[in-house]
Amino acid sequence: MHIKQKPDDFRVEEITHRQGGTEGDFSLYRLDKRGWTTPDALAIIRRRWKIEVRRISTGGLKDRHAETTQYLTIYRGPQRKLTHPNLQLTYLGKTLEAYESQHIEANQFAITVRAMTGAQISAALRGLEEVREVGVPNYYDDQRFGSVAHGGPFLAQHIILGEHEAALRSALTAPYAFERAAQKKEKSVLRQHWGDWRRCSSLLPRGSTQKIVDYLVAHPDDYRGALERLPTELRTLYLSSYQSHLWNRMLVDWLTDQVSHRDLTAVTLRQGEVPMPRRLDVKLREELQTLQLPLHSARNHLDAADPRKPFFDRVLKEEGLELDQFKLKGFKALFFSKGERAAWCFPENLESRSGPDDENAGKQKLTLSFVLPRGCYATLVVKRITRVEESD
Repeated sequence: MHIKQKPDDFRVEEITHRQGGTEGDFSLYRLDKRGWTTPDALAIIRRRWKIEVRRISTGGLKDRHAETTQYLTIYRGPQRKLTHPNLQLTYLGKTLEAYESQHIEANQFAITVRAMTGAQISAALRGLEEVREVGVPNYYDDQRFGSVAHGGPFLAQHIILGEHEAALRSALTAPYAFERAAQKKEKSVLRQHWGDWRRCSSLLPRGSTQKIVDYLVAHPDDYRGALERLPTELRTLYLSSYQSHLWNRMLVDWLTDQVSHRDLTAVTLRQGEVPMPRRLDVKLREELQTLQLPLHSARNHLDAADPRKPFFDRVLKEEGLELDQFKLKGFKALFFSKGERAAWCFPENLESRSGPDDENAGKQKLTLSFVLPRGCYATLVVKRITRVEESD
């Protein structure tokens, strides 16, 4: 099976009621893109319009290998459109406040899975009926962990343990699957001359990485200070990816404890296999409608009577950590967010159609369309539906 064989095999559009008007300090735009990550697209916009990063606000990140539509605001942004290869920014009008994640009501998806056999199509249609009935666990999917080397430690683990140089080295030199040639060259320079900051500075192009290196020229041993000078979106990504990993493990424990093994199937994610139910009793399904699991943060303290606390504490124990370590003492700009996340996702308007695959001779394709609440991963729904049991 192939997912995302072509960019238009994966389409996603934000659903929002936000509209542009004639008043307000924020300009609202629709961003249509293909082949770009959201951060890369925003970097293009900033360069073209000479916009400071703090003036731009989006509701979330959208995939590179997809056709996507999302919205953003720019504080006192230009009242015109911007075009770039595979990217268009359309001005919609003014608004009184910045566009943020809470303004996304849902996301509409249309996804085509290719190179399927007839047996795989039949199994997927059975999986689709199970998803309609019980939904899917709301795990963070692989996109959340793109900054983590397979099998390697999370950068946030180094920070928690006070290993600031190791954290910075990981942030500035670790390979990333979709980085561009310029990024690869920067990382090669840093790996070759790590610690010789003057030499690194002379070889690096102007940009955020050179600014960090220039700080180390003046403060050679202050790796904590250098970490705080990472771009805001990267600082957030490194910490949230580790929180997401811990949250996934907590949900795995909860499911394993609450659902019979015979009613579970396994789906493979980048960080390992996770259980997903094929069946749920009515009582458990009702409980999952409202179940929220907390993120690990020094500001999230659960009462002893909270039924989620054993699962929350078990993950910490397995990591060999205390919750107090998540305070990241000595940092001003680095902190773990407090919050909770819905444990379950129920796709709406889940439909499918199948037929001959025009890209793979002799094979079938399955096109799925559905709507998900903000923060749910469509790829998880696809992985669950296309999971083929040995007994099938």
